[in-house]
Amino acid sequence: MPPSVITPRPTVPASRRPASPAAGGVRERTARSLRCAAPALLGYLMVRLFGLLVLARWAHLKEHGVWPALATSWDSDWYLGIADHGYQDRLGTRYDSNNLAFFPLYPVLIKAVAGVTPGSRASVALLLAVAFSLVAAWGIFAVGDRLYGRRAGAVLTVLWGALPVGVVQWMGYTESLFTALTAWALYAVLTGRWYTAAVLTVLAGLTRPTGIALAAAVAVAGLVAAARTRAWPPFVAALTAPLGWLAYVAWVGVRVGRWDGYFAVQRLWRNTWDGGAGTLRWMRELLAYDRTPQLFLVAVSAVLVASVALYALSLADRQPLPLLVFCGVLLLVVLGSGGVYFPRARFLLPAFPLLLPLAVAVSRARPVVAGVVLAGAALSSAWLGAYMLLVWPGPP
Repeated sequence: MPPSVITPRPTVPASRRPASPAAGGVRERTARSLRCAAPALLGYLMVRLFGLLVLARWAHLKEHGVWPALATSWDSDWYLGIADHGYQDRLGTRYDSNNLAFFPLYPVLIKAVAGVTPGSRASVALLLAVAFSLVAAWGIFAVGDRLYGRRAGAVLTVLWGALPVGVVQWMGYTESLFTALTAWALYAVLTGRWYTAAVLTVLAGLTRPTGIALAAAVAVAGLVAAARTRAWPPFVAALTAPLGWLAYVAWVGVRVGRWDGYFAVQRLWRNTWDGGAGTLRWMRELLAYDRTPQLFLVAVSAVLVASVALYALSLADRQPLPLLVFCGVLLLVVLGSGGVYFPRARFLLPAFPLLLPLAVAVSRARPVVAGVVLAGAALSSAWLGAYMLLVWPGPP
């Protein structure tokens, strides 16, 4: 029997399923959903605020500013530059210098919101990231609640906030925006809201290169549902889903005057796809030959290995098809890249469905055991996040 496309698992009580679209107005349904998610969002906020406190204390001891680390460092600076000055109009030959590698939705939002608010663009970028992290947490809870019940959804949300690189969720990066669009697009597919899923997926395709993973998930689920039901909405969603990603890739090609312009830009950032050979070389060097490996790179390697193991558990648990396709394609892209190694854990941050097997197990454990697991995750995330920004010399 194939994995479910839009139906919840049989073990989910009917009371946990969202009301039908016809039940009440949009405002009423939204308020009901938010009330249901409130404990999960509170848990998420507690985890991230604790991480912020640890970061602030460590930064004070090192005489380092928290604001620059969160709002204007590394990729944050690139997005702010795009919001200020737009994109380059040629390919060039310099490595690590072409801003066409960064997708446009986040800088467009920064510029638009900063234009009608008194804050700086850096402050707007950071506030948008925090706001979108809460929207993402809400969507993650909705998916978990839909499939396994409210308790599992709350644990899933807290675990996502307590990921080893969870501090990125409150930085001027695109991970929170992309995860918010992904979570609600997957929830829309699970609940049969195909047009909503298509719109959110198009926006996700304008946010990050890995938007292609979400497009693949919605397209495959839509085609399967269309073949089974002979309905038009899933078919339309399947055709529409990749348009955001394809539009930006095509625009870059036109802008630099060559059909493979976007991929040429990625090569200037040393990002190529080698089927995983580079990833295996890095892991072998770090874990087998390097006698003093850098702690952050060891943590990245642990995240990659754990992600593969969790995906295997997700397959064995027969999660719904769109979740499996999304995580599978995302893992294929991230692990198959021959580019830089250190941001791989961050690239996998939107893959929250990988946490479902762990979330279900923790939600069914004794309260003491669940508390110890969640507290341990929060502590390790806070420490590693501060280490990543204040000790590790490279980007997260």
